[in-house]
Amino acid sequence: MSTDAAPSSAPPDNALPAHAAQLQDRLQQSLAREAQLTAALAESSQTVAQQQQLLDKLTHELALMKRWVFGSRRERFGTDDPRQQKLFEVCDAPGQEADDDAARDEEESCDDKSRGKRRGHGRKPLPQFLPRKTIEHTLPESELGCPCCGTARHKISQVVSEQLEHTPASLFVLEHVQITYACQKCQEQVVSAPKPPQPIEKGVAGPGLLAHVITAKYVQHLPLYRQEEIFARQGVLIRRSTLAGWMAGAAECLLPLQKLMVRRVLTGHVLGTDDTPVKVLDPDLDHARTGRFWAYVGDDGHRYTVYDYTPNHKRDGPQQFLKDYRGVLQADAFGGYDGIFLKSNGKIIEAACCAHARRKFFEVRETAPALAHQGLAYFGRLYAIEHDAETLPPDARRALRQAQSVPILNNMHAWLNEQLRGLRPKSPVTGAIKYSLKNWDALCRFTTDGNIPIDNNRTERTLRDQAVGRKNWLFLGSDNGGRTAAVLYSLVASAKRHHLDPEAYLADVLRRLPAITNPLALRGLLPDLWAKAHPEHVVQFRRDESAKATKHRLTRRQRRRQQAK
Repeated sequence: MSTDAAPSSAPPDNALPAHAAQLQDRLQQSLAREAQLTAALAESSQTVAQQQQLLDKLTHELALMKRWVFGSRRERFGTDDPRQQKLFEVCDAPGQEADDDAARDEEESCDDKSRGKRRGHGRKPLPQFLPRKTIEHTLPESELGCPCCGTARHKISQVVSEQLEHTPASLFVLEHVQITYACQKCQEQVVSAPKPPQPIEKGVAGPGLLAHVITAKYVQHLPLYRQEEIFARQGVLIRRSTLAGWMAGAAECLLPLQKLMVRRVLTGHVLGTDDTPVKVLDPDLDHARTGRFWAYVGDDGHRYTVYDYTPNHKRDGPQQFLKDYRGVLQADAFGGYDGIFLKSNGKIIEAACCAHARRKFFEVRETAPALAHQGLAYFGRLYAIEHDAETLPPDARRALRQAQSVPILNNMHAWLNEQLRGLRPKSPVTGAIKYSLKNWDALCRFTTDGNIPIDNNRTERTLRDQAVGRKNWLFLGSDNGGRTAAVLYSLVASAKRHHLDPEAYLADVLRRLPAITNPLALRGLLPDLWAKAHPEHVVQFRRDESAKATKHRLTRRQRRRQQAK
């Protein structure tokens, strides 16, 4: 008989306690542990969401930066994008496919013909109005003898070839001689012939020279210090400070004409506006501060482009400029315009820019490609309708928009609200959707009036001169310099809008304007009326170029539509 006792079995760790009190303590511990794990999970989920939001934001900013540095500025989006899907199916009418094939064949044949014509083109002849200088190339007498018989050879023909040459611009001096008269009998009654009023009283610069300097700086973007060097190479040293004073004097002379254009622009039904920053020197600061150029583009009935300058980006500038305006104001979503619309009591109607809303979706293609592409597809359909309405009168354009654009906008509005419910609040694509929804009524304004364009791109293009110019002259010397530039930019931009030679236009205006005392006579100096009186100074190749570009753009659109089908 064994004396060893049997080993006692210890209870397992996960065994339930035998007493109710112990069981209740265990339950409380489990519940507390579960609460801790739940809180930790929620905190981890929140951290993951925040990190994902930060990742989307940084990815979005990186894509914008890479596109800004390395990419194209164009925002083209179409069937050539491999990620684009056919989001909207189009049902072709019976016989449509055959018509499309016929149209495609006709287009291809036209392209072949045009390519054939282009293949055979030659150098264009030089203009006949240019002066000619003939240089004859003859053989020396030692080479005129015939190598066979030694008889002198005679001229039987000639070959003429033309070469275009350039003579640098030159300065010359105009001497104004004022003859003085007196009565020899009375030895009194002395009188001198009056001198015509000048753009800058007692100034040495004539109208032609002022027009040349203005055109060089505000059209060709040449800073004054470069012009100083150019004049020095011609033998005349004109300091840049003197040139700056000339610009201020010319702007003061042209100010009545610029104010007349402002009044004409403010009487229009539709007015487009936009702004761009510019650096301004301030003697009270150790760095340059930021001023603003504001562009105001009149409608087709008032084809003038005027600029205003303000030392800051506050609402006061445009509010003062637009205090007497009554009509449709098309602008971006700058918050300063909200107060202007509110205080006008309905006299100024807001119209937003669909290109800005479209750009928001274009910028989020990297972080949310599916939603971005669908949003872009909606805008693509709207712009396709606008391309068809481009040549229509305003009433017909409005009818077309009501019939085709409004249903698309309604579907897009429902889609935006539906997508917004499932997105993170601060993601880039959420910002794009919220931008459109916040400005929805203003974005749809173009469907109510055929005179309102779908976007504000025309106004944005007028600010290219300032964007290119500030890369050359870098900054403004003072706020007065900004106001001077605004006046001169207004004259230059309005002249270019009518395809005028800015230098010829400014030279004539600066020659005639100082002698005008009747305000009604200023109307003859407006760019549109001046162009009718001086057709020889209309840059015709610009008009032909614009017409050719429009035709090419329409052909390209039709081809893309055919490819989309």
